[in-house]
Amino acid sequence: MADETVEKLPFVRKLSFGVGHVMNDLCASMWFSYLLVYYHNVVRFSSDMAGYIMLLGQIADAVSTPLVGYESDRTRNGLCGYPKRKTWHLVGTMSVAASFPFIFNGCITCDDAPDWSRFIYYAPFVVVFQFGWATTQISHLSLIPVLTPREDERVELNAIRYAFTVISNIAVYALTWLLLETDATGEMKRVLSRADAPTFRNLAFVVVGAGLVFSGVFHFGTREPRRLVAADNKNVELKSMIARSEDEKEQTAPTTTRMTWTSWLKLKQFYLVAMLYMCTRLVVNVSQVYLPTYLLYALDLDKAYMAIVPLVVFVSGFVTSIFMKLVNRICGRKVTYYIGLQLICGACVWFYFISLYDLERQIFGAAVLLGSGCSTILITSLSLTADLIADDTETSAFVYGAMSFTDKLSNGVAVILIQRFHPCCVASPLYHRNVMAFVPGGVALLALVVLIGLVPQKIGDRSHLANHPKSQEERERETCTTVR
Repeated sequence: MADETVEKLPFVRKLSFGVGHVMNDLCASMWFSYLLVYYHNVVRFSSDMAGYIMLLGQIADAVSTPLVGYESDRTRNGLCGYPKRKTWHLVGTMSVAASFPFIFNGCITCDDAPDWSRFIYYAPFVVVFQFGWATTQISHLSLIPVLTPREDERVELNAIRYAFTVISNIAVYALTWLLLETDATGEMKRVLSRADAPTFRNLAFVVVGAGLVFSGVFHFGTREPRRLVAADNKNVELKSMIARSEDEKEQTAPTTTRMTWTSWLKLKQFYLVAMLYMCTRLVVNVSQVYLPTYLLYALDLDKAYMAIVPLVVFVSGFVTSIFMKLVNRICGRKVTYYIGLQLICGACVWFYFISLYDLERQIFGAAVLLGSGCSTILITSLSLTADLIADDTETSAFVYGAMSFTDKLSNGVAVILIQRFHPCCVASPLYHRNVMAFVPGGVALLALVVLIGLVPQKIGDRSHLANHPKSQEERERETCTTVR
């Protein structure tokens, strides 16, 4: 339990932290919602090749996240005296801004080239973008346990962060809806085609421009705590830590173990929370990727619904996120996560059995359930991860990187498998309905199994790692090494 006497963060500082992931959120909204339909319907890639573009990005992201997390943790100082987490955030932001517009732009001088050659053209931009995205994400998440030790404030920071994620998605979908409605007439207003290329190009430029503004607000408004560097402060900290260790010995409390990246790999709870986080991201991302294709092919709706229905999903998610701190406090993390899984399963059943009668009202109802459920499990899983880290903030970036590794790799594999089994025929409403119902629903059931495994455990409890306490002399020697 965090010390309740610790001073709370000012609300303005919480908001400035919350906007630090907006550029990633804006880009991710386009990436997950429109990459497949853009490369298939606008760029004219085959179904497989469009899937390989996403798979490449997910692999690059999966490889980058643990490496960035490890390097971020072992870096003692940032660039030119700048705080280390914010330095990595800045590197990621610049990488995203430099690469993302090319992903949703035409192939320069090669629009009519074969698929494989255009794939080679887009591949470097995808890799750089995903490296930057991962760098920004890990540095931003790893700041949460650094900024505050209070559990309630960590939940609030995750909720604020997710609220801005939802707002970012709402902005992207609203702007997409506006552009799709105004840039085409007649039949072109209904069918997505190469004529819509300027819409996605303009949207990408707006996304990057707005993201840079919010990233600036984050860097100016967020104060990252620094290490004590003065000799007097070191001595005070040393004496305090030794005294605390002696008090703990006298009280026969178990000696805590400072976690390294190898220590995490020996912790069973680490794998369970990672599995839960992976399932959470699979549900959220797969439903976001295939909702547009479900609307276009399974329900035969106008292309404007690619923006309208996801907009409803994220508005409902935003409303839900407002109550997450209260629900987590009343029900606890695990019960709250279970409630979110129930909402998602209900949405998947609705997507499968939806009828053409009163279609619009039904699709909006299912979208509300999906948005509320995704918001609930995503905020709660991030809070569980912060609880797992507890006070071991020095390795927080590695933990978030490892979590994100499982997330990105599993998403890439899921997408390419779905694309590979896609029927040859253009019209495949039954296939897209099954994907939207069974994939998120099946993963939600897997998450329930993992959640049951976590029920008897207290997240973040590592007292069992201290069954063999070290001598006072050894602890003091380790303390001196840590302070230096």
